[in-house]
Amino acid sequence: MLKSHEKIVLGIDPGTNLMGYGIIRASGKDPGYIDMGVVDLKKSGDHYMKLRRIYESTIGLIEKYLPDEVAIEAPFYGKNVQSMLKLGRAQGVAMAAVLSRDIPVFEYAPRKIKQAITSRGDASKEQVAGMLFRMFDLKEVPKNLDATDGLAAAVCHFYQSKAPIMKSGSDSWESFIKKNPGRVK
Repeated sequence: MLKSHEKIVLGIDPGTNLMGYGIIRASGKDPGYIDMGVVDLKKSGDHYMKLRRIYESTIGLIEKYLPDEVAIEAPFYGKNVQSMLKLGRAQGVAMAAVLSRDIPVFEYAPRKIKQAITSRGDASKEQVAGMLFRMFDLKEVPKNLDATDGLAAAVCHFYQSKAPIMKSGSDSWESFIKKNPGRVK
């Protein structure tokens, strides 16, 4: 059972051959590992059947883990326009499944995810996986690193949601300066 301040975060690395996912518990200053894996779409038939399988698999993950929030990796810019379109469709279908259950979706660029995990936006998949394995003290490396990419999206969201956000209103710097003119030099 979750404590009132805990959240379950599902991270998704969308793909048309493999869809990686990772689930963490977000509470306190450190995320807690729950699970990760891949949905193999290679034998799902044509592109449209793969999209259907992405939708159904995402719904299945939601029903199994009951996430409060979902973090999804944004498509990266590549040279192959057709591949980018297919990847964008995969991401859109996963997002539609999440939104059909009224769960908030947060999108992160691959570079942002890598930077959140390794402090380097140009880190390799292997470096991201290695850092996650040390972070969670995991023993077995998954067969496909798409699983750790999904986990990395969830962890990135955890760190981003912990970052302080300045808002306008009574808690902003502007408001503080107006209320405390003698404290600012």
